[in-house]
Amino acid sequence: MLKKIPVTDLRLGMHVHALEGRWIDHSFWKTKFVLQDSKDLERLREGAVAEVWINTSLGLDVAPPAPPPEPASSPTVPAVAKAAPKAPEPKTAKPATHSLEEEVHQAAAVCKRGRAAVTSMFNEARLGKAVDAERCLPLVDEIASSVFRNPGALVSLARLKTKDDYSYMHSVAVCALMVSLARQMGLDDDQSREAGFAGLLHDLGKAVMPMDVLNKPGKLTDNEFAIIRTHPERGYDMLQEGRGASERVMDVCLHHHEKVDGTGYPHKLSGDKFGQLARMGAVCDVYDAITSNRPYKSGWDPAESIARMASWKGHLDPDVFKAFVRSLGIYPTGSLVRLESQRLAVVVEQNASSLVSPVVKIIWSIKSQMPVPPTRVDLSAKGCNDRIVGRESAAEWGFAKIDDVWAAPEVQLKAK
Repeated sequence: MLKKIPVTDLRLGMHVHALEGRWIDHSFWKTKFVLQDSKDLERLREGAVAEVWINTSLGLDVAPPAPPPEPASSPTVPAVAKAAPKAPEPKTAKPATHSLEEEVHQAAAVCKRGRAAVTSMFNEARLGKAVDAERCLPLVDEIASSVFRNPGALVSLARLKTKDDYSYMHSVAVCALMVSLARQMGLDDDQSREAGFAGLLHDLGKAVMPMDVLNKPGKLTDNEFAIIRTHPERGYDMLQEGRGASERVMDVCLHHHEKVDGTGYPHKLSGDKFGQLARMGAVCDVYDAITSNRPYKSGWDPAESIARMASWKGHLDPDVFKAFVRSLGIYPTGSLVRLESQRLAVVVEQNASSLVSPVVKIIWSIKSQMPVPPTRVDLSAKGCNDRIVGRESAAEWGFAKIDDVWAAPEVQLKAK
């Protein structure tokens, strides 16, 4: 497995896969080698390169932390039997370190770079070139870092894709959703990046689907749908022929359309017969698909999508879906909601402590049927007497630019 580490964590016996920096910043003529010479180790630690990628399947991993020293026993007090281990804490995501407002500008730039990188990868795949998945690792690292700072920013921006760039931005969006979900499920940073890597590559097989079928504005015929259903296996074959993707990443590519009741494709696997990462991919893939504008339909509202997914019995792993809702919120950013005060508001940020009490921006009075000055309200704040009583459809209310409420138009433009 590939892992990015600071040069201070390097040790002899590691397989250096790549140096994170410009070629002029180091004196190594090759960037893939087993670190065997202490002089090379010293050169790396003292050089200008701050981080490197290592391959733990070809060399040593980072050294585990040293165990704490045993307390000295008292000569007069008998040794006390070791206490039973505490029950594990429930898995939960680490708190965001940036507000959405702080992170959204950086996330927009990452979205733009992601679109360009995935477009290039798909174009090369269409030309029959071998897929070098390793080239995507820096992008995955950027996406993961943004999600670690604030998951709502990139996850929500990536949803605002156009019909024309759906195939490319879908990969970026699922990457971000996978990282956020992995963190919520208690996976460590490296495992979360691997989940994101799988999300970025999960639809690679669509690169070789006929464009007239892939972008058809109407309902597919049975024959056309049969063609599209081959994309998981086509993508899996391309990743096998290329380099850089682990078996778990390839499993997501192959099985993200399986369902826990065994009615999915391509192998009709049920329950836990397909891996956890693939079950996570199934949830993230379908959420982004149904909330996005497609050639043949407009996307559903985020909160409506969560509600519909919850009603699909036998489709999604229930435990994974519960974690997904915790990571995204019952009312995801961008949702239009009705408040008890008979006003409409847009969800602009989540509250980790209360899924039903996000931060909203009030925009409309239902009583007067008129807009009101946009007012930001934290529904979880002490003394706030308002609450969400339901979700609403922006389309039915005629709100064409509702996303401008939480992401300024210049930010959305920066992401394109």
